[in-house]
Amino acid sequence: MSEELTALTSRVEALEAELETLRANAPEDKLSMVVMSGDLDHLLAAFIIATGAAAMFEKVTMFFTFWATAALRDPKKAAGSKDMMGSMFGMMLPKGSPDLKLSQMHLAGMGTAMLKGLMKKKNVMSLKQLIQTAGESGVEIFVCEMSMNLMGMKREELIDYPGLKLAGVGTFLGQAGTSKTSLFI
Repeated sequence: MSEELTALTSRVEALEAELETLRANAPEDKLSMVVMSGDLDHLLAAFIIATGAAAMFEKVTMFFTFWATAALRDPKKAAGSKDMMGSMFGMMLPKGSPDLKLSQMHLAGMGTAMLKGLMKKKNVMSLKQLIQTAGESGVEIFVCEMSMNLMGMKREELIDYPGLKLAGVGTFLGQAGTSKTSLFI
């Protein structure tokens, strides 16, 4: 009987250790999102999902890279001196959320204007309002330093957003690695 009790005790200890490992490695109740598209409709979707997830008490982290970084530019801010490529990108990229266009049915600006008008008529928050709501809801935004460097963007031309951070992909992957849900928009 003693050998059976020892074996059972040993098995229970092994199961408890395994359970503790599973608990320690369980995904956290959070959403991590890569936002790469600079299109108005894609950014609306990203912020609607982010604010919805924040309303459900999940931690939400957004990582803005490449074309999406332009949505975070503040139209009222200037970045100071830039090299030639940075200046060219600065002129070609949208200067913040008001300048973004639709990915489909842009129709030389008519489609974008129609969607914005319809959103206003139906009391749907604008992208600017969604960004503000996300900030008030605690949604974290990381902006890809490499993308900003490639496009000649500087921190001082970005919007004022609570806790906005410049980061590399490693920082985002550290966040996403423990997330219950990860999205790419």
